[in-house]
Amino acid sequence: MSLLRLIFLGLAIWGAVHPMSYFGPFVQENGASLATLEAMVAAWKANELVTGLYWDLVIAAIALTVWIVAEVSVRRNWLALIAIPATFLIGVSCGLPLYLYLRSRPIT
Repeated sequence: MSLLRLIFLGLAIWGAVHPMSYFGPFVQENGASLATLEAMVAAWKANELVTGLYWDLVIAAIALTVWIVAEVSVRRNWLALIAIPATFLIGVSCGLPLYLYLRSRPIT
């Protein structure tokens, strides 16, 4: 495996684990419920700065999804579609490097 692929894989793992180190304790403290989800949504709208960051990530996730779908339809690299749920369930910090890792595999 090339150094570049290892870097992408490392970033994908870091992008999955590091954000969860913040989400996990929040969910443990508040429980996994609709009220917890409502608290998270309220936090995203706490002020204009946080709302701006939220929309920045939403737009980046949508752009990444469009890119993945467009490239998968041409390259037929169906496994790369796994980066879409990773993006929306974990975050762009995991989905983007995961897609780049999957995309950079040698074509046979």
